[in-house]
Amino acid sequence: MTVIKTRRLLLRPLEPGDTEDYVAMRYHPEVAKWLMPADRDPTDSARVSIDRFAASWRDRRYAPWGVFLGERLVGQCGLNFVPEFDAVEVLWALHPDAWGQGYATEGAQAALDYGFGALGLGLIFAITKPENIASQAVMKRLGLAYRRNVVYRGMDAVWFDAVNPQAPSSPRDGSPDRPPPPPSHRS
Repeated sequence: MTVIKTRRLLLRPLEPGDTEDYVAMRYHPEVAKWLMPADRDPTDSARVSIDRFAASWRDRRYAPWGVFLGERLVGQCGLNFVPEFDAVEVLWALHPDAWGQGYATEGAQAALDYGFGALGLGLIFAITKPENIASQAVMKRLGLAYRRNVVYRGMDAVWFDAVNPQAPSSPRDGSPDRPPPPPSHRS
């Protein structure tokens, strides 16, 4: 599992001992309104997520990290495989106390650098609700470009992505011969 130190943040895999702090961040009402709802008790859902992230670190060499400012968990960011799109997303979510300070951009940039550099991924995308203008601004600061509207698990979303400029050209790597766009139909 990879740990990254940025200028101000520590990005490290979440551990079972982070569950309580993760719940406080992920299920804060101002954060949760932008994310998929929990399908069970938030603490149980957090445990399942942390276990799923650990499995992804073992199997894929990437997953969301906890975002730490000093010793304090202030959010999550990182890479996540989305089977519905057969693609890797960069994601972030921060406690409202950490909004507006550039932490989302700083953490997500580290995730993109890791994905394109160490992992050699060809394309990385991000999605958010159309009304989440703040996340769309982060996407633009990261160099991701708007491509289309999609539906993800019944949620309308906007899709932004970036292509790895160092990746060899092939349809699977997001080159100009990129695969067809993800479905934009309503489910």
